[in-house]
Amino acid sequence: MTAPGPPPPPPPPPPYGRPVGPPWSWWQRITLRARLVAITSLVLAAGLGVAALVTTTVVSNYLVGQVDASLTETAQRVDGLGVGQLQQAAGVLPSDYYILTRSADGESYPLVQSSTESAYGVPDIPAMSTQEIEAASGEPFTVSSRTGADQHPTTPTDWRVITLPLQSSLTGQTVGSAFVALPLADIHQTLQILVRTLAAAALAIVTLGAVVAHLAVQRSLRPLREIETTAAGIAAGDLSRRVRPAPETTEVGSLAESLNAMLAQIERAFEAQEASEARMRRFVSDASHELRTPVAAIRGYGELYRMGALQEPEHVADTMARIEDSARRMGMLVQDLLSLARLDEGRPVRRDRVDLGRLARDAAQDLHALDPSRTVDVVGPDGGDVPGDVVVVGDEDRLRQVMTNLIGNVARHTPSGTAAEIVLAPATASDGAPAVRVEVRDHGPGMGPEESARIFERFYRVDSSRTRESGGSGLGMAIVAAIVAAHGGSVGVSATDGGGLTVGVLLPVDRYDGGSSPRAASDRT
Repeated sequence: MTAPGPPPPPPPPPPYGRPVGPPWSWWQRITLRARLVAITSLVLAAGLGVAALVTTTVVSNYLVGQVDASLTETAQRVDGLGVGQLQQAAGVLPSDYYILTRSADGESYPLVQSSTESAYGVPDIPAMSTQEIEAASGEPFTVSSRTGADQHPTTPTDWRVITLPLQSSLTGQTVGSAFVALPLADIHQTLQILVRTLAAAALAIVTLGAVVAHLAVQRSLRPLREIETTAAGIAAGDLSRRVRPAPETTEVGSLAESLNAMLAQIERAFEAQEASEARMRRFVSDASHELRTPVAAIRGYGELYRMGALQEPEHVADTMARIEDSARRMGMLVQDLLSLARLDEGRPVRRDRVDLGRLARDAAQDLHALDPSRTVDVVGPDGGDVPGDVVVVGDEDRLRQVMTNLIGNVARHTPSGTAAEIVLAPATASDGAPAVRVEVRDHGPGMGPEESARIFERFYRVDSSRTRESGGSGLGMAIVAAIVAAHGGSVGVSATDGGGLTVGVLLPVDRYDGGSSPRAASDRT
């Protein structure tokens, strides 16, 4: 029997915090609009409830204070009367007052109007000692109505009572005590009316507030619904849709601006990806097409030779020359493709001291050798002399290839005898660093804006028929752009004054300090 293995590890926590437990799950299912309206209504109701409580308390204290003032005033009048005088004053007693006198021997003498007693009953005044009476003298307190078989008041209520000791007018000694009371029924009724009024007003205000909050929230969330609709359209594939802008000072406006910026970036990324995929498909198609022609030629000539169709020695020599030419073209194309592949990998280039003036003069001599009728000059800015040694740090072989491709482009696409210039001039890069500008100008037919925009595309030929009479593969200018980019420079085309095409290359100087040549990558495979 095998021992049980370790218990399985607990499941990982969710990536966006803890899940909402059952007590709050219902709240999460409610729409944001309903939650905002509910919260607004609850806050408004709580505020009105607190205000009503404070108002009721203040009014109650005020009314009770008024009763206490009346009791104090009446007690001051009672204080100057004896027990007998109080009994004689019962007939003129105010209708709502209740006066109770107690002698020292404990006898009680209530003074109250019958209408008051039948309506409110009589207060349940407790028995108090002389010390308690003296301690409570002048301080009103509240008691309830007396309950019993003989007490059936119409409106039982609480009473406000004030007590004071009774003294003999002859001896000045305390002979008893007096209690003066007033019913609080009117105050209770007033407070009930006030509470009902405040409750009705609060209900109306909360209802109105909920309606206003609903309308305000609905209007405020309208841009969010538009954002939701826009997002649904984008999810369906329409990347050109945008969120309607709102004032930037609002949260919705800030969100809309951020979303539009993100959507624009996503659209550009998709367009760039689609363009890259289209270029890749075209590149593969063009490469296959370019390789198919020499391969087909070699195979065709080989089949002719195998079938014995080439009997004459001169026919065999001509066929072998054609096979060799096709193989050479295929080798050049493969070499260009390998060069572009290495440059696309971003491998660092050699860092040697390179004299661009020497490379330019060599390229000019090569072009003159190809077509002695051409005039090719190497000049400085404004047609003057080249300003001394124009030196940059880079890969001499790669930069020589740039010059060779540019000169070859002039030789292939301009008529024989067309003059050209190679201009070398100091310049400044976009970051302010020193640079050298190389321009290859021709005075041929030039090209249109659409052709100029595509001149650095791979396998692009100005001739739409894609003829190969000039021998070019359509990769020369693409290699120029890739080599210049590997050196941290830039390349562009413009029209030559008076007609023709100018290809401008801007290379950073990257000043060389002398000594042994620093090499970032001295070996190339």
